[in-house]
Amino acid sequence: QAQASDALANAVQASVELRDGSTLHIFKDGKMAKEDAFGRAVYLKRGEVLTAKDGRQITAVGNEVARLERLLKDGHTG
Repeated sequence: QAQASDALANAVQASVELRDGSTLHIFKDGKMAKEDAFGRAVYLKRGEVLTAKDGRQITAVGNEVARLERLLKDGHTG
């Protein structure tokens, strides 16, 4: 799994590994963004149900692609 940058770590409340190898980041305001297995921010459909590695079902809230992209980029230029 990709290592989250400090900027990302400070912005999220939790990061959940998903069954497909991607990671769901839950921001402190409750909105979410998805990072694929290659460390790229990917589109999240409204109400999409994601399955965590442990089998939990999580319903997507928000689609913070731009926010996640900015945080990921901050982590790679530092």
